[in-house]
Amino acid sequence: MIPVTKTFLPPQDQYQAILKLAWDSGWITNRGILVNELEAKLKDYLKVKHIIATTNGTLPLQIAIKALKLTGEIITTPFSYVATTSSIVWEGCTPVFVDIHPDYLTIDDTKIEAAITPKTSAILATHVYGNPCAIEAIDTIAKKHSLSVIYDAAHCFGVTYKGQSIFNYGDVSTCSFHATKVFHTGEGGAMFTHDRSLLNTLFYHHNFGHKGEETFQGIGINAKMSEPQAAMGLAVLPYMDNLLKQRQQVVDRYNKAFMFTGLQTLSIREDVQWNYSYYPIIFEDEGQLLKVLEILHKAYIYPRRYFYPSLHTLNYVEKSVCPISESIASRVLCLPLYPDLKQDDQERIIKLLKEAL
Repeated sequence: MIPVTKTFLPPQDQYQAILKLAWDSGWITNRGILVNELEAKLKDYLKVKHIIATTNGTLPLQIAIKALKLTGEIITTPFSYVATTSSIVWEGCTPVFVDIHPDYLTIDDTKIEAAITPKTSAILATHVYGNPCAIEAIDTIAKKHSLSVIYDAAHCFGVTYKGQSIFNYGDVSTCSFHATKVFHTGEGGAMFTHDRSLLNTLFYHHNFGHKGEETFQGIGINAKMSEPQAAMGLAVLPYMDNLLKQRQQVVDRYNKAFMFTGLQTLSIREDVQWNYSYYPIIFEDEGQLLKVLEILHKAYIYPRRYFYPSLHTLNYVEKSVCPISESIASRVLCLPLYPDLKQDDQERIIKLLKEAL
């Protein structure tokens, strides 16, 4: 079987040696030595100013909406994982969908201003497959209209734009450290901000609102990362540079194979150092996609329709018109991509796909 992705697991003895530090101390959660060490090492690796490690990648979105005191409407993308939209609705706000760019697949910045109303409080945009939004244009629009900006950067570990970590953009950026991601802690995530005051608000929101042991700064929930999660991250981090090189090799082989097929692949924005997180291909129509999917499944190869469906069609949001997103979502398929994908297996995927076309 060839899955769409495969979790990188470091040598078990290395993970156990790190975990033993928490085991010996008896400190398994509540921001122990391993969480603090992981945050310090990630700040250095990613070159970011502030980071808060969390137990998953969805809670940071909800906390960011709460911390920024957002109300009313939040402009967002219909082409993302469901957590982007559900976080907006969960926090009592209304998602307003703006269609996507047909090549970059991120929110179309040229259509954002037309969606702004007196009820708009923020823009929550997704860097799709690690491909950044038009962040400079979005920043200009946000400043012009006094809007907050949150970036769902779930796929963006290690991505830079003009030499800067993508996490340094927006009022808050969030990331997922789920087992399927480029860097992982099994289950986990993080939130980033360059604003020290906002950092304090994000921090107490993620820790029940605590200010010391017996007083509370404000409302909060439990989004803290545990020590076993942090141990996994600390065990994975030393391998990251090599893992990214291996992912690039897989992507390069796909690019070479599909260069003259007419299949649409992801266009990465200029000045971006990408992390090779996903390899989406976009077919001419949904029928062609379903035909390829059936053939690959029969060969025990399991790509993923990601993202599908377009989020503006969810049954708990107001219906809107996003024809590009709806079209792309019906035709996009992410092919298997992980560091130890064997070349022979990848060539088999390519051969079957080309034969199907």
